[in-house]
Amino acid sequence: MKPQVIFGALILIAGVVLLILGVNASHAVADQVSRTLYGRFTQGTTWYILGGLGLGVVGLYLMLTNLLGRRT
Repeated sequence: MKPQVIFGALILIAGVVLLILGVNASHAVADQVSRTLYGRFTQGTTWYILGGLGLGVVGLYLMLTNLLGRRT
């Protein structure tokens, strides 16, 4: 297996973990109060969710482009 595929899988897993942490943090009391008063999540929760999505997309891109044999 290509090292890029393994690296992409690791990045994808890290992204999923961050996304899960962000979703779990969004159910915390601090986030519930923040969402009620300000209409948005706390900054930490937002970074977890955005970071998880970003890493997930990058990891999936690395895996798929190398598995499908993209030529440059």
